[in-house]
Amino acid sequence: MYPFRRLITSIAHAALSKPVEFSSITETTFLCMPWDIDIFLEMNNGRILTLYDLGRFNLSVRTGFSKILKQNSWGLVVAGSTIRYRKRVKMFNRVSMRTQVAGFDEKWIYVAQSMWIKDQPASSVLLRTAVTGKGKVVPTEKVLAAMKISNLQIQQSDWLKSWVASEEMRPWPPSP
Repeated sequence: MYPFRRLITSIAHAALSKPVEFSSITETTFLCMPWDIDIFLEMNNGRILTLYDLGRFNLSVRTGFSKILKQNSWGLVVAGSTIRYRKRVKMFNRVSMRTQVAGFDEKWIYVAQSMWIKDQPASSVLLRTAVTGKGKVVPTEKVLAAMKISNLQIQQSDWLKSWVASEEMRPWPPSP
């Protein structure tokens, strides 16, 4: 089941928090609850991806991005992701999630997120996201202009550039 209570709490907390720049790192904390775990008594990988959604909502609200999306009747989609798991998230672990825009190009906004337990990384995800309107991708330049952001410079890391390049080589449609 979708964590609606966490969603509402997260958005309310973000709305009451200090606004941040589009390139800022936001942090969200939560406890791994019994309904988050799987049969191996650790947080389910699907739940981890869902909770990463909440981290992106937090960033979106705090930067004013969510208001721009609503004003323009735009949507936000995830068009690709790569996740790395390295530490089990067990029941009642306190998790700190960090979210940041890692870069962008004409079409895509890349978001990097990570989960930490006691200052140790547990997982990380890199997402290719896009703003959509009327069934099409809205150019990033138009999105930034709507947010009144000009000359935003985010230095893309070499690994992000490599990931983007590798995604271009990935076959579509998939096989099998």
